[in-house]
Amino acid sequence: MSDEVRLTVRYEDAGDGWITAQVAEVPGAISQGKTREEARANVIDALALVLTPDEELAGEPGDGNSESLTLKIGS
Repeated sequence: MSDEVRLTVRYEDAGDGWITAQVAEVPGAISQGKTREEARANVIDALALVLTPDEELAGEPGDGNSESLTLKIGS
């Protein structure tokens, strides 16, 4: 099993000087920016939010039958 996860970021001209970025494999991981770099940074933030467990967002402890998994996003 590989410890590496590869995802695809798709960029699209959204008009009015905006660029939309979307992680193709993760529905809901979408954002935008005025530059491609800004759109990329924003979609990485969106991805982190989409992948954050609900109990972590709510501040609730896990049930003991789970563990944390950390994914590192590289350039």
